[in-house]
Amino acid sequence: MHKILAINPGSTSTKFAVYFDEKCVLKKTIRHSLDDLILYENIIDQFDFRKGLIIDALVDEGIEVDSIKYIIGRGGLTYPVESGVYRVNHLMLKHVREGVLGQHASNLGPLLADFISLQIPNARAFIADPVVTDELEEIARISGNKHFTRLSIFHALNQKATARKHAGIMGKKYDEMRLIVAHLGGGISVGAHKNGRVIDVNNALNGEGPFSPERSGTLPAAQLIDICFSGKYSKAEIDRMVLGEGGYVSYLGTNNAKEIEDRAKTGDDNAAFIQEALFYQTAKIIGEMATALKGKVDAILLTGGLAYNKNLEEYINKSAGFIAPVYTYPGEDELESLAMNALRVARGEEVVKEYLG
Repeated sequence: MHKILAINPGSTSTKFAVYFDEKCVLKKTIRHSLDDLILYENIIDQFDFRKGLIIDALVDEGIEVDSIKYIIGRGGLTYPVESGVYRVNHLMLKHVREGVLGQHASNLGPLLADFISLQIPNARAFIADPVVTDELEEIARISGNKHFTRLSIFHALNQKATARKHAGIMGKKYDEMRLIVAHLGGGISVGAHKNGRVIDVNNALNGEGPFSPERSGTLPAAQLIDICFSGKYSKAEIDRMVLGEGGYVSYLGTNNAKEIEDRAKTGDDNAAFIQEALFYQTAKIIGEMATALKGKVDAILLTGGLAYNKNLEEYINKSAGFIAPVYTYPGEDELESLAMNALRVARGEEVVKEYLG
């Protein structure tokens, strides 16, 4: 039996789970208040705080920690890598500490996995399908101006896991299929999956693609330039317009998509209109990704928290169902996705890669 610890640090929570092969024997979410986090100047400073919570919880739950030999964390903002499972090495740890592509709670994933693995004899630490997974075709990197390059930053872990799940249900292998996968959560990323590689996807973190509950997505460039040089806003305030205070937050004052769904159902016309605009923009980018696949698409997959909204599913069916059948896999389980990646390594079904920066 292979015993696995999966760790997923988020901006306001630390989630972790213990798996014995495919069986989850413990799953826990520790939420962090603003009072908890305000003590730390940056995300990396939270390392000792979070690792202590994980270790204490494992002991309190009676988990025999020394028996866990595979520890896998959510991958952070390192330099781009191909999809796969990576051994946590010194270069990776250095890059997440430095925040070479930015600071994000996911940067704690490799650090936590490495630390815990070092406390256990013969344990190994990994990450899998980090947000910087980059399999873009070269033509997809062209932005339109030589000073800018399109980057691949998206919900790779959940998109890949959903695609593999769907392929299995269809009795096929992931690398045999051509899929469009839309992750719909606090951020929205829509990827074109061609034979196991994401050949094009919107940068869901840095202002590209549909708006989401808290992100602005693609904005009119000239208007954004005017605001930047208006003298009315600081860089930090404009950063928040793009990431954190865009989308539903900007138009409706909340990032709670369920609240917006309920308001739309109970007669709030403005909430209904903005919600429909989110659906509309998502359907449009699904169309874009269909062209990246030359119109040969086996299925459109909807996943993430917003996929629970039946109105979204219905809208995508009406707007994009002509491209391919639409399937919904609501929610996400990144802990399970991480654990199953580690299990494939344990069983010799996955070749571990080395992060080279």
